[in-house]
Amino acid sequence: QVLLVESGGGLVQPGGSLRLSCTASRNIFSIYNMGWYRQAPGKQRELVAAITSGDSTNYADSVKGRFTISRDNSKNTMYLQMNTLKPEDTAVYYCNARNVYSGYSSWGQGTQVTVSS
Repeated sequence: QVLLVESGGGLVQPGGSLRLSCTASRNIFSIYNMGWYRQAPGKQRELVAAITSGDSTNYADSVKGRFTISRDNSKNTMYLQMNTLKPEDTAVYYCNARNVYSGYSSWGQGTQVTVSS
């Protein structure tokens, strides 16, 4: 089992930036595809950004050009740099790890991001 811990959420004004972190309990990036999801009140959870074990990335259309996903293998940590934040980015953000062989999926506890003036 992989434990994931997110951090970095908070309250920010529109146009501001935040960086979310997701730290895994062990070195998993070579065999796990990773992703950031978000869930706003009354809405379904949606994929925001993903990075594969081979370092390919993809983004939701709504965040392209504003968000960047990355990871530091030496720290077992994945990041989501969020720039030019908008009120519609307000949500609980979750980190996900999916084993490329078994399909086993782990979720973090979530971190709240609120964009408001």
